[in-house]
Amino acid sequence: DVKRAQNKGLERGSTRHFTDKRPSPCGSVMVLKLWARKASCCCVFAVAMLMQGPRTAMAFAPAAALRRLSTQLPASYRARHALQAAAQRPRVLTVRSMCGPSVPAEKTEEEKAAIKAEREARKAAKEEEQRKKKADKEAKAKAEAEIAAAALAALRKPVSYHTSELPERVCGDYEVIQSRGLTGRTWADMSKLGEEGGAQAGESVWVRARVVGVRAKGGSCFLVLRDMASPSTTMQACLFKSQEDPEGSKMMIKFLQDLTLETIIDIQGNMAEAEVRSCSQSKVEMQVTRCYVVSRAPAILPFLLEDAARSDADIAASQGSEKPLAAVYQENRLDNRWLDLRVPANNAIMRLQSAVCQLFRESLYKQGFMEIHTPKLIPGESEGGSEVFRTDYFGTMACLAQSPQLYKQMAISADLNRVFEVGPVFRAEKSNTRRHLCEFTGLDLEMAITEHYDETLVVLHDMFKHIFTGMEERFGRELAVVREQYASAPVRFTDKPCILHWDEGMQMLKDAGEQPDVFGDLSGAHELRLGELVAEKYSTDFYILDRYPAAARPFYTMPYPEDARYTNSYDLFIRGQEICSGAQRVHEPELLKKQIAEKGMPMEPLQDYIKSFEHGAPPHAGAGIGLERVVFLYLGLDNVRKASMFPRDPNRISP
Repeated sequence: DVKRAQNKGLERGSTRHFTDKRPSPCGSVMVLKLWARKASCCCVFAVAMLMQGPRTAMAFAPAAALRRLSTQLPASYRARHALQAAAQRPRVLTVRSMCGPSVPAEKTEEEKAAIKAEREARKAAKEEEQRKKKADKEAKAKAEAEIAAAALAALRKPVSYHTSELPERVCGDYEVIQSRGLTGRTWADMSKLGEEGGAQAGESVWVRARVVGVRAKGGSCFLVLRDMASPSTTMQACLFKSQEDPEGSKMMIKFLQDLTLETIIDIQGNMAEAEVRSCSQSKVEMQVTRCYVVSRAPAILPFLLEDAARSDADIAASQGSEKPLAAVYQENRLDNRWLDLRVPANNAIMRLQSAVCQLFRESLYKQGFMEIHTPKLIPGESEGGSEVFRTDYFGTMACLAQSPQLYKQMAISADLNRVFEVGPVFRAEKSNTRRHLCEFTGLDLEMAITEHYDETLVVLHDMFKHIFTGMEERFGRELAVVREQYASAPVRFTDKPCILHWDEGMQMLKDAGEQPDVFGDLSGAHELRLGELVAEKYSTDFYILDRYPAAARPFYTMPYPEDARYTNSYDLFIRGQEICSGAQRVHEPELLKKQIAEKGMPMEPLQDYIKSFEHGAPPHAGAGIGLERVVFLYLGLDNVRKASMFPRDPNRISP
């Protein structure tokens, strides 16, 4: 058909209609696509393979002839016959010729320049339009930012807190709290929200808390709050954009979104039932109505509490993964100890330290003791040796007390009979180990005895039993928080004192292949090994070793009557490490002077101490316990510094 159109003299680009009455030469027809350009116009595009040769022909049949076929093509054979029948009728073909010698003339330079100029003018106009749109957009964004900044600045204007009336603004920073007045608000206990005895769903409450998490998205904001009275307690607070006050709620969401971690806030809201898996208060959440900043923390902290709260096991397990967990090292923690103590486990350790003191006092009060307070500035050494801090005392030399030893013995001479003290102890030991401190808290006791120092061992055993059982029964929540980060098990102990004599302990070590110094003190390794042997033989983590060699004990220790090379002294151990040292004391003045001389100590600074026994003193015994070491060993910590609020060692005297 294209060839015939060319033979009829059709020029390139022209259009002409003509009628062809020949039968269709198609041997087969394949219908490819049926579409409608308008409601009254349908076309069928068909490809026919000519039987007489390899040429392909294209035919366009009019829509009027094929309208009926458009709805009657259920099968391919019907379509083929229908098209063949239609081909017998006259066909009107429209052919657009693409051949011919006609070629457009080459444009002149002036025409090309004009076209180029027109194109560049359109491009410049388009770029100018885009620049204008961008400038308008930036101006609009800047204006909105200025409005938002002004609104936020208004929010930052201090809010008065000291009247019973609620502030006009629902959020903002408080003015500095300077005890101007009382608001009369009732503050809810976060640890009881949603629990029996606490605020329930539907109640409105005020809470003061720290911000530990902020998550804002679109028209909502979620806060995670930590209870300052119990850092292991957390709750969720949320705010959503309000349809009644969209602008006000939007601004409050912005205010909440800008809260920094560790900021202290007063927040009011309605409690609602919710399932919150990420917080300790998992049954309820707070729907925020008001929020005021009490103290704003900086955006960048020395370390994240989330990192500091991870266990060593979790950190180690993550090191081979794509996202290894960050660790916070000990020096960074101690340099910012106030922040480190907000970590739930470390905070709980301090609470358990307080619990040990409480239980220590309870037990001794029940056993007839009274609390005393002795001087810490003394004229001479209280323990002997050179491990003492010296200072000038108005022109004379004074020492920081290594223990209250001398004064609690004087208290027994004063017929106070049974005394104890909780106070600081100073040791100038240049020892950088995981279990030594230069200053720690001593739990000391002294008591008159009638016949044998075993009377004191019974008091000590009952006192430690009270501490161990009281910790597990009364402070289980704090223990659970600590053990989540620092794994440990309760200390095993016997009902009656487990007392091991020195020679028995040495023989156990020798039988195990060890070579202890039988007339010296135990090394750290031998202490641990003996603890393992005792635990295996007696099924206890807590035991007493007595009759230490005289060379390892201070001058005031009573000698063992059957062999002067040993003493009536004792140490108490938890998990193979010493937590307590004690002895029967020398109460005879002449024997005391002799032992002072044998130790090579000056007599002059101890004259008052010796004189207190010259006026008559009962036989007595006692013990000194390191509070931090008890907590450190009971909780299975890796370093005693974790059990000290602000530790002092040879390399650290601050903060």
